[in-house]
Amino acid sequence: MAVRNTAAPPTPWSRNLAEPKIHETAFVHSFSNVIGDVRIGANVIVAPGTTIRADEGTPFYLGENTNIQDGVVIHGLEQGRVIGDDQNKYSVWIGKNTCITHMALIHGPAYVGDNSFIGFRSTVFNARVGAGCIVMMHALIQDVEIPSGKYVPSGAIITSQQQADRLPDVQDQDKEFAHHVVGINQALRAGYLCAADSKCIAPIRDENAKSYTGNGITVLELERSSEVSSNSLGAETIEQLRYLLEQGYKIGTEHVDQRRFRTGSWTSCQPIEPRSIGEAIAALESCVTEHSGEYVRLFGIDKGRRRVLETIIQRPDGDVKPATSFKAPASRGNSSYSSSNGNGNGSSSGKVNGETVEQIRQLLASGYKIGMEHVDERRFRTGSWTSCKSIEATSTNQVISALEECIASHQGEYVRLIGIDTKAKRRVLESIIQRPNGQVSSSGSHKSFTSSGASATATSTSTRLSTEVVEQLRQLLSSGYKISIEHVDERRFRTGSWTSTGQIQATSEREAIAALEGHLSEYPGEYVRLIGIDPKAKRRVLETIIQRPNGQVTSSGSQKSFTSSASAATATATATSTRLSTEVVDQLRQLLAGGSKISIEHVDQRRFRTGSWTSSGQIQASSEREAIAAVEGQLGEYPGEYVRLIGIDPKAKRRVLETIIQRP
Repeated sequence: MAVRNTAAPPTPWSRNLAEPKIHETAFVHSFSNVIGDVRIGANVIVAPGTTIRADEGTPFYLGENTNIQDGVVIHGLEQGRVIGDDQNKYSVWIGKNTCITHMALIHGPAYVGDNSFIGFRSTVFNARVGAGCIVMMHALIQDVEIPSGKYVPSGAIITSQQQADRLPDVQDQDKEFAHHVVGINQALRAGYLCAADSKCIAPIRDENAKSYTGNGITVLELERSSEVSSNSLGAETIEQLRYLLEQGYKIGTEHVDQRRFRTGSWTSCQPIEPRSIGEAIAALESCVTEHSGEYVRLFGIDKGRRRVLETIIQRPDGDVKPATSFKAPASRGNSSYSSSNGNGNGSSSGKVNGETVEQIRQLLASGYKIGMEHVDERRFRTGSWTSCKSIEATSTNQVISALEECIASHQGEYVRLIGIDTKAKRRVLESIIQRPNGQVSSSGSHKSFTSSGASATATSTSTRLSTEVVEQLRQLLSSGYKISIEHVDERRFRTGSWTSTGQIQATSEREAIAALEGHLSEYPGEYVRLIGIDPKAKRRVLETIIQRPNGQVTSSGSQKSFTSSASAATATATATSTRLSTEVVDQLRQLLAGGSKISIEHVDQRRFRTGSWTSSGQIQASSEREAIAAVEGQLGEYPGEYVRLIGIDPKAKRRVLETIIQRP
């Protein structure tokens, strides 16, 4: 693949006609442009659509293992230079193991240190970004020096050194992400180079030309099934594995310890991408051996990304075999099958447990119609359920058969059973019988139905929400308020930068509780708060934190009783605090009431004597509760230091309050 490299054009400031110097191990795509004195190091990848133009500012340096992704532009002004790590002058210096991602602009004079990450569409101009920094998407960094190891959030505009100095530190998960991106691009570099080398690509083409089934297993290998043996897997498991491969299914495995087995919190083993039945068995044995003393299950994945034949093949007692005897199903196209339920609890039908069968029997005996609905994990949070095929059945067995068909067609989704009173045209039961983790059971308490149906409503239960939160939810719904959820990680909690997950479209208390629990599961290790909204007045009537990063799932504020009228002007949650004194809370309240901005400063004991306070940034709080939570977060972040509360008059741009609220 020919690379489009061009010498620098003659200009009034330079007539040296310098050409790019590209290391032999680097990959520069032919659809990119590299012009002038550009020095590209070992193992660099320059993706299509990239322009690196050293025709005005010059030279440029790109360190080893760095990736320059699609649409990146690197240019420089004729005036201005930075000092590279080799102590020479450059218009643009980009260190090693660095990611310059899609559509970013690096405009010299600019320096980007080793192991840094510049996010999509971000701009670095006349600035230095230290080693190990993470700059997220759509950020602007100009006329500043970012210290090493700092995190720049998406959309940030950093144009003063004070802003740069108070940026938060990069977290471990950010480093892992950047390292992952480097690894991906190194694999792409090797792949592109191989594709352009006939000696490298020819054996791969020959291999792909062989006769494989849809999953890459040769027919000859499958015919040799009797020659395959396993030291730890039973014959039934091997037979199931062979069947899945023959049918062209992908193979998946998951494991879980005894404690998490009860909640269905399974974890995937290494992906299995076998080219032979022997490789598949070896990979499966590896998962079983690595997770001895745990549950391990095997399943297939069809083209529609649905699970089929989900079977537990190992249990903590050391028993390595399927939960039930495997028998290859009759051909039914791409229909989904399951030989055991996700938590190992059998039933007469194999998929529907005894509790659900009893619910079906009672619904039919009471003359109710039965329906089924399903929803994926993303839409579950908004309550956007979709009906399965309607059931026109009069016997329990027929209903169970239809229910199993719905479950099989929507593996990896929530499925619920519906009881409908056709005369009153209302629902008398909503019961989740399958969850995405594979658990096939009734999620709520079993309800006995009366003949009249007047009291035949399913009761809501919750294992994660406190009684206080459930009561708040009930009051919000009964008062006609809308409900939504917001979440924030520990770092952004200090600035009150909450993110909304959208309004919860729930038609019942059960749905609302299920959606709320779904959010708690989706954002572990973060703050999650419940929001109540008066749709007529278009204002919030409740803000209460229901989960904290330490795993505590409770209501953080006092419970507020709502009046039945939706226009109740006083229906706002009161803010409480266990860390701030009454005096500080009152000062905070007065600052907010007066329209003042609030910020926090801190200093250790040594610098306290010289008055060298450090600002942690302005607190963006829309309510008293948010402000208190943010201030408490700052106190927790700087234990053993002085912390003071600052009030700022935004119009006069002066401080109206400075008070120390924490001492060592």
